[in-house]
Amino acid sequence: MQLIDGKLLSKKVQTSVQSEVETLKAEKGIVPGLAVVIVGDDPASHAYVGMKEKACKNVGFYSISHKMPETIKQEEIIQIIQMMNKNPHIHGILVQLPLPTHIDTDKILEVIDPKKDVDGFHAYNVGRMVTNLESFVACTPLGVMKMFEEYNIDLEGKDVVVVGASNIVGKPMASLLLNANATVTITHIYTKDLTSYTSRADIVIVGVGVPALIKADMVKEGAIVIDIGINRLEDGSLVGDVDFDSVAPKCSYITPVPGGVGPMTIAMLLQSTLKSAQMSQR
Repeated sequence: MQLIDGKLLSKKVQTSVQSEVETLKAEKGIVPGLAVVIVGDDPASHAYVGMKEKACKNVGFYSISHKMPETIKQEEIIQIIQMMNKNPHIHGILVQLPLPTHIDTDKILEVIDPKKDVDGFHAYNVGRMVTNLESFVACTPLGVMKMFEEYNIDLEGKDVVVVGASNIVGKPMASLLLNANATVTITHIYTKDLTSYTSRADIVIVGVGVPALIKADMVKEGAIVIDIGINRLEDGSLVGDVDFDSVAPKCSYITPVPGGVGPMTIAMLLQSTLKSAQMSQR
């Protein structure tokens, strides 16, 4: 069993981004800029935004966070996004999800300029990703693909089960795997007999937010298990969607939680913002 070290790979990606930022600044006078919109007081969201701000500083980005009250009107959020769309110093715009229930999330995401949609949630980028065209891609699935690349895990012809069908993780993950010529099965909360799918898979990728959902009897010997879930238990500890202690001994590769996929999400966000800044000069 080999651990896939997302923390180490994230540092490697960020070092590369930092180097390219220095080159871009020296040759073009451009500093990549990332703007984050966060609405309300959700502690997890604010903690995540704080990590993004720190990562931006580390690689030499310009970053700004628009922190808005829970009661803000949808039109006001739209106006701020439109303002950032026009700002040449901002190359990436992301809206921290989830948004309050009175806000139409789809409408907000559609307002973002697709060229600055570094989270890859705009329908324009989703469509291009599905058809395997150049696009911005949701950062968490992109991070998983980067892990496969780093550890020389060949996806062609592999049977992969994705547990979870969200627009943020499951669906884009499945599309990227299909583009890599894997055979993909998507399962979700309505799937009957989940074990019948996962137990046959070469690779199991899970991201549904259910602690220890995947047990040892649900994976075959030598399987690769990617745990995207992150859950905080009552004792304050962080765990994934995989019962790590029982599953890990059966795996050829497995991601830990924390220290697996999580750090890669921010690394890919930085990489995508850099890409947007570089593209702005074309």
